Amino acid sequence: MPAEPATPPCVDLDDPGSRTARRVVGALALAAVLPALYLPGRTHDFFDLKIYMAAMDWWAAGNPLYDYAQPDRVQGELFFTYPPFAALILLPFSWLKLGATVAIFTGLTLLGVVVTTKWLLDPVIRRHRLPHLFTLVVGVLFVLGVESTRETITFGQINMLLVVLILADLLFAVPRDSRWAGVGIGLAAALKLFPAIFVIYLLATRRWRAAVVAGAAAGATLLAAAVAPGDSWRFWTHELWATDRVGRTDYTGNQSLFGLLSRLIAPEEPNRLLWLLLVAVVSGYGLWRAVRASQAGDALTGLTLTGLVAALISPITWTHHIYWFIPAVMILADAALGTDPRTVAGARRRRRLVILAVSVTSVIVYGVVSFYDWGITPSPTGSPWEFVLRNAYVWLCLVLLVVLPVRGGARLPSRQPTKSDTLPETPITR
Repeated sequence: MPAEPATPPCVDLDDPGSRTARRVVGALALAAVLPALYLPGRTHDFFDLKIYMAAMDWWAAGNPLYDYAQPDRVQGELFFTYPPFAALILLPFSWLKLGATVAIFTGLTLLGVVVTTKWLLDPVIRRHRLPHLFTLVVGVLFVLGVESTRETITFGQINMLLVVLILADLLFAVPRDSRWAGVGIGLAAALKLFPAIFVIYLLATRRWRAAVVAGAAAGATLLAAAVAPGDSWRFWTHELWATDRVGRTDYTGNQSLFGLLSRLIAPEEPNRLLWLLLVAVVSGYGLWRAVRASQAGDALTGLTLTGLVAALISPITWTHHIYWFIPAVMILADAALGTDPRTVAGARRRRRLVILAVSVTSVIVYGVVSFYDWGITPSPTGSPWEFVLRNAYVWLCLVLLVVLPVRGGARLPSRQPTKSDTLPETPITR
C-alpha cells in the first residue's frame, strides 16, 4: 500500500520569529522603493546649497550680499533671499570644501528626519502598543519617501533644521511651560520667515510668555544687523518685499494660494485684493481650528494646522516647505487606530480616516514636480485636469484644514512603565 504523502509543516503566523521575518521583509521592500523616488531629484545636484555657498563667497569677498545673482533656466535669475542671520549661520560652511558641506547638510537632514519622526510616533506606538522598532523604521522610510523630504535633500535645503526647532518648541517646551518655550520658534523665524506664523499661533493660544520669548529669540536678527548693518537694512526695507527675487510665482513648484492664482492667468499677475481676501479667510479659519485643537489638548494637530495655513498664505511655498503633510498623515493614522470599529459609525469613521491617510500619502509621495516637466515658460493652466494636478498640494492643504481630526483627551493606555517610557513623549494633553 503506497505511503501517504507527508503533510507539510504548518507555519505559525503568530510565531515571534515569523512576525519578525515579515517585518524585516516589509521594511526592506519599502526601502527598495526609495532609489526610484530619488532618481528624478538627482538633476537638482544640491542646486540651492550651491547658491548659498556661492553667495557666501561673494559676500566674504566684500560684495553686497543681496546683489548676488545666479541664472536659472526655469526661474530666470535667482538670488540669496534668506535673512541676514541665516547668512551668518551659513558663512562658516563656505570655508569647507563643497563635498564636505553637502555631506554635513545631508547628514543633519537625515538625523532631523529620524529625531522628528521618533517624536511624532513614540506616543502613537505606546498608545496602541505597536511594535516599536518596526513602526519607527516604517515611519522614517515614509518620511524619506515624501516629495518634500526628497526635495529638501536633493536641493540641499535647511528645512529640517526649522522643523526640529519648531517641533521641539511646540511639542515639549511650550506644553511643559519651560523657560525656553518660544526659543525654537524665534530662532527658526530668524533663519527663515516662513516659521513666523507660529509666533501668531502662540499669541492665539494665549501662550504670552512663549510668544515674548520667541520674539526675543527672533531678535537674533539684531546680531546680524550689528555685523552687517547695510545688508540688514536692505533686506528688511526692500528685498523682503520683492517676491520676484525668489522665483516665478506661477511655477508649479510654488504650491500656495498665490501660486494657484498666478497659474490661472500666467504670465499676468493675479489680483492682489482677491489674494488678500483668500488669505484672510484661510488664515482665520485655519488658526481658529488650530486654537480649538490646542484647547482640546491636541498640540500636534494645532501646530500641523498652523503649518498648513502658512503654506497656503505665503506668496511662495516651494514643495520642500510643506513638511506639515507628514504629521497630518500620522494624526490620521492615530485617529483611525483609536476609533472603535465594532459600531457602524466607528467602522465608517475608521474607513474614512484610512482612505484619507492613504490618499494623502499617495499624493505627497508621488508629488507634483518630481515626475512631471511643467515647462520653463509661464503658461496658464490649460484644462480643468491640469488645474487640479498643478495645484495638488493647495487642494490637499485646504481639505486637511477642514477634515484633520482633533484627538481631544487622547491618553496612553494604562500599563506598567517600561524603559522606553523615559523617552520624551509628544504631549497630547496640556
